Amino acid sequence: MAIDIGISEGDRKSIADGLSNLLSDTYVLYLKTHNFHWNVTGPSFRTLHLMFEEQYNELALAVDSIAERIRALGFPAPGTYAFYAEHSSIKETQGVPSAEEMIKLLVDGQEAVVRTARSLFPLTDKVSDEPTADLLTQRMQVHEKTAWMLRSLLPQ
Repeated sequence: MAIDIGISEGDRKSIADGLSNLLSDTYVLYLKTHNFHWNVTGPSFRTLHLMFEEQYNELALAVDSIAERIRALGFPAPGTYAFYAEHSSIKETQGVPSAEEMIKLLVDGQEAVVRTARSLFPLTDKVSDEPTADLLTQRMQVHEKTAWMLRSLLPQ
């Protein structure tokens, strides 16, 4: 059945493509955060281990919300590691960095997700796609706050 929500198929496709990039960033950040949760060591182990767990749990819920919005727009949600690796602005981290480096890498990842989300606003504004704009706003709030909290753990 055709989708008639007041946004053309071409515009819905462009938004879905942008959301697919956001989904890719979010999933790669989820994997990185989960990896760091498992492998963090040092005097801040417990604090970081628990904080990273909270963050990857939040990211797991976020990927579902983003994928469901792509589906609501009428397009398949990507779900492969290959797609995510190709479309994410966040790169994998090789090896096991120090706890401080983990924090820095996660700040970079959180901010990358914000930039990807922010880049979709011109199109969502143009076509009055408030549901997507709302999702983007919510994601940006979470990622900006998380980046701030992580940054606060670093030496000044």
